[in-house]
Amino acid sequence: MRTDTPADPTDAIAAQAWLHHQWLLGLQLMVATREGPQVMGDWMFKLFRRQHEEKFLASFDKLGLRGLPHADACARYHVLSNSIGGVAVEYMPEGPRKAWVRFRYPRWMFDGPTICGVPVEVSRGFLQGWYAHNGVSLGNPRLGFVCVSEDMTGEFGLCGYFQEFDEPLAPEARLQFRRDERPPPYDPALQPRPPEALWAPDRLARAERNYAMTYIRNGLATLAAVIGPERAAAHARLSARLTGLQQFAALARRVGAEQADGSAASGLDLLARLFSGMGDACEPATTDAGLPALRQRGLRIVQGLPADERPLLLDAWCTLWVGALAATRAIHRLQVRPEGNEALLWWIEPGS
Repeated sequence: MRTDTPADPTDAIAAQAWLHHQWLLGLQLMVATREGPQVMGDWMFKLFRRQHEEKFLASFDKLGLRGLPHADACARYHVLSNSIGGVAVEYMPEGPRKAWVRFRYPRWMFDGPTICGVPVEVSRGFLQGWYAHNGVSLGNPRLGFVCVSEDMTGEFGLCGYFQEFDEPLAPEARLQFRRDERPPPYDPALQPRPPEALWAPDRLARAERNYAMTYIRNGLATLAAVIGPERAAAHARLSARLTGLQQFAALARRVGAEQADGSAASGLDLLARLFSGMGDACEPATTDAGLPALRQRGLRIVQGLPADERPLLLDAWCTLWVGALAATRAIHRLQVRPEGNEALLWWIEPGS
């Protein structure tokens, strides 16, 4: 088994960003088909409100937005924060009190045919959870968001504008819909760019990975709050295993480990390469029975999470890799056990 993979190789970082995105798409479809539109809307509301409270104001200084008019700053924020995650959003200002954003297709959140299985309640959930709350977070009761098009309605994709109105808005007026309006012409020269000093290419690669991971980390916690931990865990495990099975071949290609379809050693090598993309340290080890194993330290996937949220996420995340190695020609039976709070020991059962 190789253990000389770089600590943060570009291919492995990109593979982790891609795989966590794929898992998110699968989890959304699983919840939509098994739990229904209202649960999806409630889940997205809680997910985006949690992400808003964690990141919105904390990111203003990093993105160079402090001191700008609120409507313009909010539009710029959504362009910059989404572009860091690899999401295409366009910015069209109409003055300091009104600025547009338009998400371009393909939509990251509902990539490929996933968009056909996601109900419109998802759109209403994240608009209420985040966009309608910007004015509240900024202490500006006159700031709202006007939506002119959504993703699941067959219009032209999510589009709307932040506006500072003349009077304070009632809570129900912080999000409005005006289907007959269209954005002004797009000028690429006006498009905000991340500050180069803070967002070098290698940092942007890690940010894209973290962007996808954050949706899974917060998504599972908020799903448990909506449908209960047992049902959330069942959906999390099954969607993770299916994602691993479905994406094994693409994962191996992305990190140059096509040989992972063979021996147990090659399967552990694949894990070592992929875990390096998390920034986690890996070292060869042995089990109590003397089997070759891989010790993973760091566990970025659960770093900083409250103790009560870690078990649900870590169990499902481990299932992601168990599923991936079950897709090998040898049908590897990957096993894992925790070693304290910051390490995992992985091995493959003999005969698989």
